[in-house]
Order: sequence, then C-alpha cells, then structure tokens
Amino acid sequence: MNKTSSVVSLIVKWFILIVVLTAIYLPLLMIIVYSFSTSQSVGGEYGKFTFTLYSKLFQNEKLLDATKNTLIIGLVSALVATVLGTTASVGIHYMRTKIRSVVDAASQITVVNAEIVTAMGFFLLMIFLRDVIDLPVNFGLTWLIIAHIVITTPYVILTVTPRLKQLNPNLLEASMDLGAGPMRSLITVMLPQLAGAMVSGFALAFTLSLDDFVITNINSFGANIDTISTYVYSGIRKKGIPVEIRALSTIIFVVVLTALIVYNVVKNKKAKENKVN
Repeated sequence: MNKTSSVVSLIVKWFILIVVLTAIYLPLLMIIVYSFSTSQSVGGEYGKFTFTLYSKLFQNEKLLDATKNTLIIGLVSALVATVLGTTASVGIHYMRTKIRSVVDAASQITVVNAEIVTAMGFFLLMIFLRDVIDLPVNFGLTWLIIAHIVITTPYVILTVTPRLKQLNPNLLEASMDLGAGPMRSLITVMLPQLAGAMVSGFALAFTLSLDDFVITNINSFGANIDTISTYVYSGIRKKGIPVEIRALSTIIFVVVLTALIVYNVVKNKKAKENKVN
C-alpha cells in the first residue's frame, strides 16, 4: 500500500511539473519555431522554413532604435540600481533593529505598490518640476533611466540583503580593527562576498527594466522614444504584432540563456575550486 501511494505521489508530482514547464516554455518554443517561418501568425500554418524574419529585423530601423533604447535604459539603470541597492543593503543591515525595520519597509514601497500608481507619480513629478518649479527638465531618455533606477533598486536590495545575513557579522569590524577604513573594508571585504548576489540583483534589475511597459509608456510622453515594449504595443494598435518581433525575441532568449549557462558553469567551477582549497 505504501509503495502504491509513493508511486502515485511520484506520478502526480511529475505530471504537475510537466504541466507547469509546458505552460512556461511552450509559448517561448512556439515563438522560436515560428521565427524561422513564412507564416504571418504564430500557431497558424507553418509555411516554409526561412531566415527572412531575421533579415527583416536588421532592416527595421524603428525596431532597432527601440532595441537600442531598451538596452541603454536597462543597462544603465541596472548598473546604477546595483550600486545603490548594494550600498543601501549594507547600510540597512547595520542599522539598529527598530530603524532598520522602518527603512527596510520604506525601501519596498515601489515593489508592493501598483505600477500604474508609480508611473503616474513619476509623470506628475515631471510636470511639477517642469511647469511649477520651472526646472530645465523634460520627458526623455534620462528621465526614463531615473524612473527605472527607482523601480529596480528595491529588487537589488531584496536580492543582496539575504546574502548579507549569511555573512559573519564581525567581518567589517575585524577589517577596521586591522587598520582598514570603512570604505576600504566595504570594497575589499564585503563586496567580494556579495558579488554573486550583486550579479543576481543586476540581472533581475535589467530584466525588470527590459520588461517594463507601464512606466515607460506613460513617462515617454511627447518624447518620441520607443522601447521594445512600447513598439510592440504601438504595432498591435495599428496593424497587429510586427513579425520581426519573433526573431528579436528568439535572439534575446538565446543570449539570456547563454549568459545564464555561462554564469552557472563559472559559479559551479569556482565552488568546486573553493572546496578543493
């Protein structure tokens, strides 16, 4: 009876796992497969195998500009968010308990807040700075980068903080007792041990920026700046999803997958070397 129950339990677990993985990866697989097709729609008649969509992708200047803007906003905002988020995590970690809980909760407001509310907040802030205070600012690439930094920094804090809790709490004090200043101790002692969490935080921040639509769409008001998400949205409104998006999505997926594989291989290799040493 026990063997029968364990077998049934195992079958149920595998069934659930297969269903979940299929739901996650089937749409991605369909996009990849149909990126080499002459079909005008994903899921329709496949047509002929071709690389036409890839050649069209590199001839579509608007989509290439949108991709460039997306990468600039994503990389710059993720880099700044990683620096700010890591520094904030260390500062919050060494605060007194009561203050730490308040500051930690305040730092996560944009995480739990509705994205449309955050987007409108940035929009109204820009109007206030430009029209009320009369500062020489306007909607544009710089404003979008600032907005993305604000919304991604809390996620870096969420990623780095658990790693900080795993470290020896006396490391920083020991370093300063041996003659290193606070900044040198942070750079030479703390940051190397937080490197893995920082890389994860950067990747998460970049992905969130790459994926964002609501904040980008509202805060590019009148700036004539497109990202991949706003370009796709505009295309859907006018004439349907641009077919070149399939090729671009496939390239992004392959690049991200390759980066993840390389990162995990290097990480596992270093872990094995550390065990040997």
